[in-house]
Amino acid sequence: MKNSILIIFIAFVSLHISCAQQTENEVNNAENPPFSVELIIDELQIPWGFTFLPDGSMLITEKTGQLIHYKDGKKNMVDNVPAVYVRGQGGLLDVVAHPDYANNGWIYISYASEEGDDKGGNTAIIRAKLNNNSLTDIQLLYKGTPNTTKGQHFGSRIAFDDNGYLFFSIGDRGDRDVNPQDITRDGGKIYRLNADGSIPSDNPFVNTEGAKTAIYSYGHRNPQGLVKNPMTGEIWDNEHGPQGGDEINIIEKGKNYGWPVITYGINYSGTPITDKTEMEGMEQPIHYWVPSIAPSGMAFVTSDKYPEWKGNLLIGSLKFQYLERLELKGNKVVYREKLMPDLGRVRDVRQAPDGFIYVAVEGKGIYKLVPKK
Repeated sequence: MKNSILIIFIAFVSLHISCAQQTENEVNNAENPPFSVELIIDELQIPWGFTFLPDGSMLITEKTGQLIHYKDGKKNMVDNVPAVYVRGQGGLLDVVAHPDYANNGWIYISYASEEGDDKGGNTAIIRAKLNNNSLTDIQLLYKGTPNTTKGQHFGSRIAFDDNGYLFFSIGDRGDRDVNPQDITRDGGKIYRLNADGSIPSDNPFVNTEGAKTAIYSYGHRNPQGLVKNPMTGEIWDNEHGPQGGDEINIIEKGKNYGWPVITYGINYSGTPITDKTEMEGMEQPIHYWVPSIAPSGMAFVTSDKYPEWKGNLLIGSLKFQYLERLELKGNKVVYREKLMPDLGRVRDVRQAPDGFIYVAVEGKGIYKLVPKK
């Protein structure tokens, strides 16, 4: 019996090593990238998220708790930012302007919050308005529970879809055996709210007794990329696997994405988490990485400024410190390319309203990709 278990384990590890070699070999270095890199905002430590305002200015979160309004070449510190629980991966996280910001002025922010009865923190979502570099009209829209002193997996990306719904992620908070598969608990989920924080009447679990009715999908590990596909209107996420098994998923209503019952990753110790990579009733990723790249922010390219990249997906790699470009054929990744190699841990990437791509790099700042003529 022991020999049989050993054989199965060796085969499992061998499969992951084989996948790792195969996937790694598919990453191509850009020999002549069609852009130069220009540092436009310097001296940022962990710029976790950033968003653009109609006047061309930017809001930038520093994980340690500072919200920066970058305007006319100057970094202005925003006042009245809520108290942030800074621990491990937790801090001041994503920031997104409402799609109709020019008319309603709402800004949405995710952060780790200590609010609640338990020690520690969990992910919170607020909306607020910016007035003279101060947040006003602050409204708490959602707060994950319970608090925990664990520092892992806050998730925290924010995206809006074409219907004005607010999507956001909360990771499994380091409690994989309890949270992701239980819809009565926060953690390991993608959530959907109306823009004012109310629950949409057609959310999948509104009539399920005991369920967290904001949940839209479940079985996630730690989604740190969340974006609308502008070609289809779908919400896509990327999420951190353990050792191997980072994923890209298309988020569908009420679906179970499997963590930790199915995964292409293994424990950091090298032991298996499960012997299953697929199961009936659980969704398969459209792409997965072995080894893990530790994916962060993501953006679709629609701009005419990068005509060869139209329809491509850009994703930051924290682990290997580059920007990855993925060519898609339908929903399948057919080519991978490494951009900006060794520049630093890429935390976020966005396409600005002016069509240029901006990339946030830890310990450096925010770069603009300037197309070569």
